[in-house]
Amino acid sequence: MTDTRNATASAPAGNNELIYQLHDTPPAAAAAFAALQHVLASFVGIITPTLIVGGVLGLGAYIPYLVSMALFVSGLGTFIQAKKIGPVGSGLLCLQGTSFAFLSVILSAGFIVKGRGGSPEDILGTIFGVCFCAAFVEIAFSQVIIKLRKVITPVVTGTIICLIGLSLVKVAMTDMAGGFGAEDLGSLHNLGLAALVLTTIILLNRAKSPMLRLSAVVIGLTLGFLAAWYTGMVDFANMAQVPLVSVPVPFKYGFHFDWVAFVPVAVIFLITPLETSGDLTANSMISRQPVSGPLYLSRIKSGVLADGINSAMAALFNSLPMTTFSQNNGVIQLTGVASRHVAFYIAGILVLLGLFPQIGAVLQLMPKPVLGGATLIMFGTVAVAGIKILSEAGLGRRNMLIVSISIGLGLGVAGVPEALSQMPEALKNIFGSPITIGAFAAILLNILMPEEANEELPELAADGSQAQSKVSSELG
Repeated sequence: MTDTRNATASAPAGNNELIYQLHDTPPAAAAAFAALQHVLASFVGIITPTLIVGGVLGLGAYIPYLVSMALFVSGLGTFIQAKKIGPVGSGLLCLQGTSFAFLSVILSAGFIVKGRGGSPEDILGTIFGVCFCAAFVEIAFSQVIIKLRKVITPVVTGTIICLIGLSLVKVAMTDMAGGFGAEDLGSLHNLGLAALVLTTIILLNRAKSPMLRLSAVVIGLTLGFLAAWYTGMVDFANMAQVPLVSVPVPFKYGFHFDWVAFVPVAVIFLITPLETSGDLTANSMISRQPVSGPLYLSRIKSGVLADGINSAMAALFNSLPMTTFSQNNGVIQLTGVASRHVAFYIAGILVLLGLFPQIGAVLQLMPKPVLGGATLIMFGTVAVAGIKILSEAGLGRRNMLIVSISIGLGLGVAGVPEALSQMPEALKNIFGSPITIGAFAAILLNILMPEEANEELPELAADGSQAQSKVSSELG
């Protein structure tokens, strides 16, 4: 359906109206402008996990190509999610991007291979091979998500998401100080750059302008980058060696599989579908679509299936697993444009950006303190999202015991890895991950510990919001 109204995409949406509904076709200029705002809101989130993995694992020469592929597959995934190809895709204006939830377990997998003397190609081949295989866990989960709500409850989900955020704060803090192995670790110059980025993001997040709030991270990173360049921390000398175009090559670095690396990644693929279901519920509400009934349930199932397939495709094209981005729901509210046709413009922009590795090469030059100033907020927000889920799930005696034991074990092995030193090497590598041991503890305790008489079964939710908790009433 073509909408011929003369409204612009930049006008704010009212509480009860949208300028363009889900199936409307906005004019090209309005759609392109709305798409640019979505890309602006999500760009940093798409590229940051790749920058962190590449930096921590010492993959500097590979980062420009990896960033290009992250943008490229985000574009393809967004198209699939919005287009709805057969049973795959929610059919909503829902952007796909690289997931922060996998960062900790992927870094652990990389260190396992690196510890064995593996080359950068071995590290990347193992990461992408494991992620490709583990994506089928989510694909299978999408078909039985209704039946597993009593196992993967908000208490389990909230605990794991909280652990993900808390375990990554160390990475952000290390970057703020200068990065792993930096000679000037903790210097006042490094901390000052991080403080500049952090302060800028805080101030802009308190601004009255919605666009300034949406752009806070991008502006903060830009200011930090310029300050670092002015003080001589950025060198563009090697930019001339970067190729003009990135050609997507399936499994460019080979395909390797490792059971020890696979298990923790597979565990996270059991958690991200719940996040996706919550994001899709919120998106449906904002887009004035049903949040109950057959159409809604079909969207949840198809959207989670698309998430799994898109993550497998991401691994195929040398990128990290993907998920739906919740921040884009805010852009829909800001613009008043819920048309899924805008997603096709978003996909085109991201694919185009992904074909030019110079973008990744410039981003690779971003000093660690600048990146750390932004990721500290991002990772802290992940931890708080987990706490929010737990607060809405209810923290009675049973749930509090589950959470305290699971988080205690997770943070315990992160702080004292020597505690597992007498375990067989395979088990040590699996349970040495705070996410894995915390997730197994939460799931096992949730199954074994009986419900208290005065406690209701927690509802399935992805980030604790009331809108997203509606998922449980339908999936149950």
